[in-house]
Order: sequence, then C-alpha cells, then structure tokens
Amino acid sequence: MDVGIGLPSAVPGTDGAVLLDWARRADGGPFAGVGVLDRVLYDSYDPFVALASAAAVTERVRLVTMVAIGPLRPTALLAKQAAALDQLSGGRFTLGLGLGARHDDYEAARVDHRTRGKLFDDQLAEIRDIWERKDIGPTPQRDGGPELLVGGDSGPAYARMARYADGYVHGGGPPRAFARAASQAHAAWTDLGRPGRPPLWGQGYFGLGEETRGAEYLRDYYAFTGPFAEKIAAGNLITPQAVRDFTRGYEEAGCDHLILLPTVADPAQLDRLADVLA
Repeated sequence: MDVGIGLPSAVPGTDGAVLLDWARRADGGPFAGVGVLDRVLYDSYDPFVALASAAAVTERVRLVTMVAIGPLRPTALLAKQAAALDQLSGGRFTLGLGLGARHDDYEAARVDHRTRGKLFDDQLAEIRDIWERKDIGPTPQRDGGPELLVGGDSGPAYARMARYADGYVHGGGPPRAFARAASQAHAAWTDLGRPGRPPLWGQGYFGLGEETRGAEYLRDYYAFTGPFAEKIAAGNLITPQAVRDFTRGYEEAGCDHLILLPTVADPAQLDRLADVLA
C-alpha cells in the first residue's frame, strides 16, 4: 500500500509559504503522494490552485483531490483545470470527485443541491469525452485524461464509480468502514463486467501529539454533521501507535493508496509522520 500525506490546505490560517514548504518536504519522502480537500465556505485553499502550486515545487509525488466536489464546477471548466494540472505535473495528477454533503457550499456556488446527483452523472459522462476530443486544452499528459476516482457511500455512488471511473475513493473512517465500502465497490465493478478490480483509495486524519488542536479543527470542519463531528474528532490519529494500527488496518482491508490528512499545519507534523512510517 502506498501512503501519502495531505497538504494543510483546509486548515484555517495556513500560510502560503507553509503550504509550499510542506509540498517540497513531502516530495523528499517517504510519501507517495499529496492530497487536498475541497470546500467553498471555509478558510481553505481551492484544491486545484493548491495542487498546481505543489506541482511547481515537486517532482515525484502524485497529486490527488480527496475529493473535489464535482457539481460545484461547470464540467468544461473542471475538465480544463484537471487537464492543465495533469500537464503541469507531468502526468502525476489523480482527480478524485464526489458530491459533497454541505448545503451551504452549493448555495454559495448557486447550484441546486437537490439535483446534484443528476448533475454529477452528466458531468462524469461528459468529462472523458472532453479529454478525448481535445477541443478544450491543454491536452492531458495521460492518454484519455487524468486518473479518475469517484467517491461516496451509497448504491448510486458505487454504480457511478464502476461506470465512469478508474477507481474508488473512500471518505474516511476506521478500517472496518473502509473494508465494507471496498467490498461494495468491488461488487459494483464486477456487476458491470469490468475486468480486475478498481484501485482503492482511503484517507484518515492525523495530528501527532496534538489532541486538542486537531480535535478542535475537526469539530469545526465537520460541524454540519452535528453530534457526529465528535466521533470524527475522536478518530484523529494522535499517537505513533494509532498511525501504525490505522495504516495496517487499511492495508489488510485491501487499500492501495492511503492519504493521511493533517489537522495541524505545523511542518513538524510532516517529519513526525515520516518517522512513524519509516
């Protein structure tokens, strides 16, 4: 299993210089990739801008959206942004897309939350055609467009993934939750007659030695979930043993790529995680 690290692009107050330094240091290893989150109404960086900046200061790591909220963006613009990022990074970009669950982001983008599923289906059907037609440049480095992941934890989400995507991305949680989702992703893939199995991506949160600050951030970021935000905060990986157990659990559940997202923007977190993984 490849293990990557998130950029602190969604941690409020993160300085741009810190973000770039984080990407440079991640490129030095042992991380396989860097990932970013996506919000509109939050003190966070746009995921495509953040990864374009990271592409300019890295040479090795993959760059992945975990996930970008597809329906918030016009399809032609999304296809162009993804192709540009794939070209700028030398083909290192993986586009993870999902619906998102926050009504306020849809309101801010003036997109009807009630029709987001239909919008997403149409978007996924069209985006490949745009990349293959090459009438909206630049041409992606990867033939047919960047690697495409689809996330979600519902029957329609797994069906979308199997029909349109190259792989599945899970939204986080303990290894047992990932294992259940992976099983359903495999089933949808097989039901559609696709060969082999989809690459599986997972994610978790860490803040080594930062129980208070990390938990405060997660409670704020997931406040829209109500009391469930407390459960998410409790899942923050704050000890080396917790990180080891979590990564081992995901590997045993069949995860191919795991991104550990920071809850604290201190660059020392990157070094601590590198030591644990080593």
